[in-house]
Amino acid sequence: MHLLLIEDDELVASGVTAGLRLHGLMVDWVGTAAAAQAALDSFHFDVCVLDLGLPDEDGMALLRRWRTRGQSLPVLVLTARDAVENRVEGLQAGADDYLLKPFDLDELLARLHALHRRAAGRSVNQVNHGPLSFMASTGEVVLDGARIDLSRRELALLRALLQHPQYVLSAERLRDSLYGLEQDVESNAINVHIHHLRRKLGPNIVETVRGQGYRLGEAGW
Repeated sequence: MHLLLIEDDELVASGVTAGLRLHGLMVDWVGTAAAAQAALDSFHFDVCVLDLGLPDEDGMALLRRWRTRGQSLPVLVLTARDAVENRVEGLQAGADDYLLKPFDLDELLARLHALHRRAAGRSVNQVNHGPLSFMASTGEVVLDGARIDLSRRELALLRALLQHPQYVLSAERLRDSLYGLEQDVESNAINVHIHHLRRKLGPNIVETVRGQGYRLGEAGW
């Protein structure tokens, strides 16, 4: 899951980023509304965590503008504004969920996975693909009854493919899911991770569509 964190408090942002990355999420952090808009214009994200008290623009205004323009990215508002009217306003502005500070990281993680499931049209945490089972919240992968250990990047790659099983994903789209805003990425990095995924989950788990990108194939040997 590729997450955009919009938070101007560096201490909060660093804690959230570190905690979510430990659970296998790709997190990109920006501290202003302008930087958030630039990131969203250039990269694909699966979900967004939005603080309302941004230095250059109120987060609520940013959210309303996104929804007015048809931006459907799932947004969880993370804020200290605890009045009922604030929560109602946030949901009416287009927020998909609302979590108050201070918060528990496990609850934030659970809510993000729930948002991601709904956006992908799923109601359950476990994704089954032939002999392959994937637990979205924990990153646990089981193939033919045996647990398979995947690296963080391999998990991100598998997650992206499972989320869009009928679509061809471009190399740029996969790069966003695996590396986010990182700039120093080797040109063959995606191919390396695909190679490792095929070695662990079967040679056909990732299909190459020449000139277009990659899509989910059959798991197993």
